[in-house]
Amino acid sequence: MTTPTTMPAQPTLAGKVALVAGASRGIGAVTARAFARAGAAVVLAARDQQALGQVADAIRADGGQALAVRTDVGDPASVERLVEQTLDTFGRLDAAFNNATDGPLPTPLAEIDPEEFDRAIRTNIRGTFLGMKYQIPAMLRSGGGAIVNMASLGGIQGVANLAGYVAGKAGIIGLTRVAALDYADQGIRVNVVAPGPILTYHLEEAGEEAQRRAGQSTPMRRVGQAEEVAATVLWLCSDQASFVTGITVPIDGGQSAGIKPPQMYRQGQPMEAGTS
Repeated sequence: MTTPTTMPAQPTLAGKVALVAGASRGIGAVTARAFARAGAAVVLAARDQQALGQVADAIRADGGQALAVRTDVGDPASVERLVEQTLDTFGRLDAAFNNATDGPLPTPLAEIDPEEFDRAIRTNIRGTFLGMKYQIPAMLRSGGGAIVNMASLGGIQGVANLAGYVAGKAGIIGLTRVAALDYADQGIRVNVVAPGPILTYHLEEAGEEAQRRAGQSTPMRRVGQAEEVAATVLWLCSDQASFVTGITVPIDGGQSAGIKPPQMYRQGQPMEAGTS
């Protein structure tokens, strides 16, 4: 099992302004730093002000520009204020990554507390809707932009015991397609990424055995890295993806392609993977 040690050259976003919701840790924080390295001024949003401040400080220490704004993505006034502060500080908005997520712990559907289900819908679907509702007019003011929404492989394929999470992520994919169609002829592109198992703090806390099992569930036989998700988001927000809108990009080591058993078959004979 191999993991890439270097990433390809990033597209440039010099002179652009990027907003990342859910930026306090994990994929959001890594993507915020990637936007800054690509030359963008970055606005960071999440509920954890202290964690946001640490990410913003790290970006500034590397010579980037960063603004941290405590935000509840499910509250219209909070999201509107976030976009207004972005415009007041940097004068424009060119890219947005709606990455905030939430959902109940794994539970069979009939045992889920309705309030927990509502929480998943509020953050995932309502939060993504509100993000786009206020980001799109801001982007139209400067001639257009690009939005990437965070779904999951769980939004494409069902996952047992994750009804709230799966419903939320599937809803994000639907919202993304509608927004892409609504604004395709007005200079705004909207796409969605759908990661499979990615090594973030949740999987790190689960331990090495959980990480091994997660990696073995992918045809590539490894988990993904947050940097690989960030690279995809940056590409979708860059001019390199100028004719791409309304798509869902799985970042899953081949999981969405189908099943790759642990054994390979050659000339009708079973052979353990990796042998010759």
